[in-house]
Amino acid sequence: MRIDAKPEGLRQSMAWMHTWSGLVLGWLLYAVFLTGTLSFFLDEMNVWMKPELHRSIPTAQTGQQAVVGMERLAPGAASWTINLPDERRNSVDVTWRKPGAAAGRAGTERASLDAATGEAIETRETRGGNFLYRFHFELYAMPRIWARWIVGVATMLMFIAIISGVITHKKIFTDFFTFRRNKGQRSWLDAHNATAVFALPFHVVITFSGLLLLMNMLMPFGRDAVYKGDSQAYNAEFRGQAMQQGGQGNNRGGGGGRGRAEVEGPMVMADVGPMLATAAAAWPERGPGSMIITRPGAAGSTIEVRENGGLSVVERGASRRMVFDGQTGQLKETPAIAPVSGARGTFNVMTSLHLGRFAGPAMRWVLFLSGVVGTLMVATGMVLWVVKRQPERRKLGRTPVGHRLVEVLNVAGIAGLPVAIAAYFYGNRLLPIGLVQRLDWEIRVFFIVWLVCLLHAMVRKHRAAWLEQLGAAAVMFLALPIVNVATGGAGLVESISNGLWAIAGFDLVAIVMGLGFAFAAYRTRAKAEAPLRSAAASASSRNTAPCNDASIAGEAAR
Repeated sequence: MRIDAKPEGLRQSMAWMHTWSGLVLGWLLYAVFLTGTLSFFLDEMNVWMKPELHRSIPTAQTGQQAVVGMERLAPGAASWTINLPDERRNSVDVTWRKPGAAAGRAGTERASLDAATGEAIETRETRGGNFLYRFHFELYAMPRIWARWIVGVATMLMFIAIISGVITHKKIFTDFFTFRRNKGQRSWLDAHNATAVFALPFHVVITFSGLLLLMNMLMPFGRDAVYKGDSQAYNAEFRGQAMQQGGQGNNRGGGGGRGRAEVEGPMVMADVGPMLATAAAAWPERGPGSMIITRPGAAGSTIEVRENGGLSVVERGASRRMVFDGQTGQLKETPAIAPVSGARGTFNVMTSLHLGRFAGPAMRWVLFLSGVVGTLMVATGMVLWVVKRQPERRKLGRTPVGHRLVEVLNVAGIAGLPVAIAAYFYGNRLLPIGLVQRLDWEIRVFFIVWLVCLLHAMVRKHRAAWLEQLGAAAVMFLALPIVNVATGGAGLVESISNGLWAIAGFDLVAIVMGLGFAFAAYRTRAKAEAPLRSAAASASSRNTAPCNDASIAGEAAR
């Protein structure tokens, strides 16, 4: 008996830990999972939310047209950075630094160019998908450091919930293949188990790698003890670099420190087309992704072509390069990628898996779908908490305040957040272009609508609130492709025919999400009507008056 009691006691303690670690921050974890999952398509959201870019169609001459455009836009700049279109971006994104500009982002100018003509495109003021990406780990509505601490603690609890959940469910892998429809609590538990097991490796990796990204903030003690608070020494060794001595800086883009004033006259730059062709032949898998032109139009100019993406997840952020002479177009050098330390390589692998920036289209969809499953895992767990306590509420004959609070937060958190996200996209398209602080108003629309969803969940019956908010999410997402066309964006037919899959993919995902929410609303309505149909059939068979079904109708309304 004592031998059997120990493992049973362990599972019971793990069940308690799993339940309460999931409940305490479940709504936050759901928001983190949902916005993080959408962030796998960050670039696509950014393109869709700038319809002014939708008519930019890449051609074989895009690289040279971009250089011509920069000669018009920033002829006196010390350097140009030109990011070329790819499968996720159809325009040319450029940055440049004027002579004497301040260091860092403050001295950097930015613009978007038409991929076919090189003309600058004026785009609306928006944070685009970057808002959802930053919300994923900074929550936006509070000081950044506190938000990161909250998300870090929530991620720790998520990791605890995953491990304790595996221990608690001794038949979790067997139960994965079992799903019992229309069985109330049993159905929700089956759905929770299935979504947990189906993407279990993803859940473990995504939570552990998320903690790694925040490790220097959450647990700086070992670093500070070894390096005595010298963050520069830590970063240098972490990257496998020697410490810079004598204040040496990076001269890239400065031409060895010489200004444009030393140049006696302008120089005709070589056509970049052959350079890009040489790079494409050397890197057939990904091709060239960007160009960095130092001292454009001046003696000693160089054109550095970089591969589109890193060589591997171990060298995250490091891509192969070719450096050409800006005047003759001759290849000067092919710098080697500096080796990374073992610690840095391990960190790069784990964090690259979290961010998904290494992934091609197929792998990105795998990560996205795994994120959807993770989001559903959290959502089904929160709903299961309420369903499991319904027998207790029936015995009491009332709904305890705590249970009602969880009900309200479930509706507003699980169904209301997608409504707020859809409203954010609507704000992007419907707010006046010249509105002062326009990008801030887009974000305010998100929070205002989310608050309205919370108030709605408080004043409406529980099941009615679910039905109405799921229905609102369905309608809003299904209508997004129509709003896209109506507000100047490229429609599905146009975007698909021109190969603009970043735009077409957004519209298609919006349709799929709308259908998913519509199905959830249909199932909610069907479940609400089931007791009424059953009661009506029973009353008919017993020849009972319809007025006796009022109590059943009231329960169905819950």
